[in-house]
Amino acid sequence: MAADRNDTGGGMRTGPESSRSLNYAQEITSPDQRPERDGRSLVTTNHDVIRQWAEERNAQPATVPGSEHDDHPGVLRFDFPGYGGEGLQEVSWEDWFAAFDERKLNFLYQETKKDGQQSNFFQLENPEREDA
Repeated sequence: MAADRNDTGGGMRTGPESSRSLNYAQEITSPDQRPERDGRSLVTTNHDVIRQWAEERNAQPATVPGSEHDDHPGVLRFDFPGYGGEGLQEVSWEDWFAAFDERKLNFLYQETKKDGQQSNFFQLENPEREDA
């Protein structure tokens, strides 16, 4: 049986398809929490944490055009300035988070690389989804 925390409360969702990286990730449940060390893998479902992380990198919520489902965003991404986001379509935070929560995703990410430089690494994971 999968554990599922409050969608905006933070932490992580678990299930049969949880990646091994969750075993090593530090749960972040509020914007006030900090990683234990540089380069640490982090995981959250907290909307404020995700939005703060993206805004610190000037990234906008986006989706891949053509991947929509019944007027809902399809593949969720972030459009980072200077990284060729012309293939992405910006969406509102409200729509991005609605799709994130509906799909019961985890946000795996890094604040910094091991050398202390800011990291743009993130991955979205659905621990309930079985690969075909």
